[in-house]
Amino acid sequence: MSRVSTGPSTNPTTAHALLRRLHDHGVRTVFGVVGREAASILFDEADGIDFVLTRHEFTAGVAADVLARITGRPQACWATLGPGMTNLATGVATSALDRSPVVALAAQSESHDIFPNDTHQCLDSVSVMRPMTKYAAELQRPDEITDLVDSAMSAATTEPVGPSFISLPVDLLGSEVDTSRPLAAAKVPAKPLGAVEDGWQDAASKAAELVGSARHPVLVVGAAAIRSGAVPAVRALAERLRIPVITTYIAKGVLPHGHELNYGAVTGYMDGILSFPALETLFGPADLVLTLGYDYAEDLRPSMWQRGTDKTTVRVSPTANPVPRVYRPDLDVVADVRAFVEHLDRHTASLAAKTPHDIAPLRERIAEFLADPRHYDDGLRVHQVMDSMNTVMEETAEAGEGTIVSDIGFFRHYGVLFARADQPFGFLTSAGCSSFGYGIPAAIGAQLARPGQPTFLIAGDGGFHSNSADLETIARLNLPIVTVVVNNDANGLIELYQNIGHHRSHDPAVKFTGVDFTALARANGVEAARATSREELLAALRKGAGLGRPFLIEVPVNYDFQAGGFAALTI
Repeated sequence: MSRVSTGPSTNPTTAHALLRRLHDHGVRTVFGVVGREAASILFDEADGIDFVLTRHEFTAGVAADVLARITGRPQACWATLGPGMTNLATGVATSALDRSPVVALAAQSESHDIFPNDTHQCLDSVSVMRPMTKYAAELQRPDEITDLVDSAMSAATTEPVGPSFISLPVDLLGSEVDTSRPLAAAKVPAKPLGAVEDGWQDAASKAAELVGSARHPVLVVGAAAIRSGAVPAVRALAERLRIPVITTYIAKGVLPHGHELNYGAVTGYMDGILSFPALETLFGPADLVLTLGYDYAEDLRPSMWQRGTDKTTVRVSPTANPVPRVYRPDLDVVADVRAFVEHLDRHTASLAAKTPHDIAPLRERIAEFLADPRHYDDGLRVHQVMDSMNTVMEETAEAGEGTIVSDIGFFRHYGVLFARADQPFGFLTSAGCSSFGYGIPAAIGAQLARPGQPTFLIAGDGGFHSNSADLETIARLNLPIVTVVVNNDANGLIELYQNIGHHRSHDPAVKFTGVDFTALARANGVEAARATSREELLAALRKGAGLGRPFLIEVPVNYDFQAGGFAALTI
């Protein structure tokens, strides 16, 4: 049986219709890796869509995720059949748990030869993808492709936003279709569609009363607030009433880095990293917690704010509460976050400003960490690296610009605590899925979304090398990403957990032999340097930021592991 599905054709095919409809929905880039379905699709069948070839399908999925997150428009990624689809699955899982509107596409065996687990490279793609997508379907008839894209987009852009999947048999992908009939206009929502509960205004008015009677209210903000367009309203409300703002990992930047009411992002590792009761300082005095666009997947757990004073909690979200067993708020408001905040602002107009509770000791502790002047013979400390990255980002970026991306590892939680973020999604990490190797594709997506702004990436040696082949993609696209690889020749976060559980580590499970990441970078067409001191790192960051092309810096680091201080991680 021939595996070439179609011959050359000048007539419109399903591929034409697919790409045209993606374009109608605002997609301008498809990331991916193509297989033998290249006989059916070239990706130049529709004007206005670029195909970005990646070295791995996971990269394609995460780059689409981040481009969608920052632009607020759905994006697309592509994989070939069988193992290409399974490689893409982790990228799809990332956009599911990190909440990005992505349409994942994968080729499938010929429609007459789909015998999953028997036909060469044939798996039941829809069944693989269905548990982690909002919509999953396989094309049955070529003329249905427009309907499938519309359904996929509708699901992906409804809160909680997430991925959709379409499986495309290669013979149907290359089949001729009638594209002469006019299509209904694609419905492209200005922002994701969410649930709105009847009577939410009454609940919002009750929330206003709670704010009026509270002594120390705090706003806990998640990414759904950003997606709703609520950031200006949140800033205005916080500043007028002087209410502190605390965020999840990826909502950093709702208030600028240096804003007096920006009380920072929360990680369960912060007490242990700082050797300081950070969570108690942030939440202990608070008597009212308003969670705006809160999402349990973003890993700020209710147990983290349940400290000190008894608290009243208000949940505001465009979705019904999916986790009442762990978060049962006193008042639950299912509504658009922006509409709620604007309502709250109007109904608290007569209130006097609050007195924010004091977190000066925590800020002093953070400043002490970042200013650490010591030289360590066994490598820099990650807080020193973050301080250097912040310094050069401040020197390089225009006001309210710049993106710091973090891969996954123990260092990531230093980024959550210390990284500069002066705009929404100014700090990016995989909060929900925590996908190892996230850094390179996320930086690609961020730089493509913000081409005139600096993008810095921090990655550990483990996660970075798990996906380092796509350094070549960064070089090929000439993206001016400055990458910092903090290298301790180990999976540091796992070593931490070994110490938490056993008060010792077991090297065979965490230690690697050395990799010369500067040589690796040069082999992929990226200029590189090694920095072993603060001074060398600052000089290298400044050089990289001014190059206008990719640059990598390898920094030997080490951690001072202490098993105490991580009780907040207990589930």
